[in-house]
Amino acid sequence: MSVLEDVAEKAKRVQRSYAGDEDRPLAGYVATMGAYSALVGGLTLLGRALGARLPDRFGVGDTLLLGAATFKASRLLAKDAVTSPLRAPFTRYEEPAGDDELNESVPGKGHVEHAVGELVSCPFCLNVWVGTGLAAGLVIAPRPARLAATVLTAVGVADALHLLYDAGKKLASG
Repeated sequence: MSVLEDVAEKAKRVQRSYAGDEDRPLAGYVATMGAYSALVGGLTLLGRALGARLPDRFGVGDTLLLGAATFKASRLLAKDAVTSPLRAPFTRYEEPAGDDELNESVPGKGHVEHAVGELVSCPFCLNVWVGTGLAAGLVIAPRPARLAATVLTAVGVADALHLLYDAGKKLASG
């Protein structure tokens, strides 16, 4: 048995032991983690090539801005109707979820496709990717990244105000 066949067999045993009768896309998750690691490595190399230096610390304002912007960008990418073409190769439309968001399912096809479908349709899962990109932007290109984060935060605040306004109208009429 070759080394590759041995590794493949061990991976199958781990899959069976972990998932039992369920079809969990462990290989897809490994590929997704590998892609994330490659993204972080690429951003690190880009930062070094551009001479960017990590700050000694991030301030509370930047941390709050990054948190709000990461929330909004992740929701926008994972749930918004307008961004559904980005998710369509990996998900299937199920139904509206209210306030211009969609519920989508992840088909059980190939492990990598399934893992990517779970990633792109889950705002919680996307947080790590989006937050990493925005944080890297603050280090590599702080002014444009801060602008993008501010716009995303402003849109998130506006969304919250729209929802509060609609809730207030319902209370007043009911």
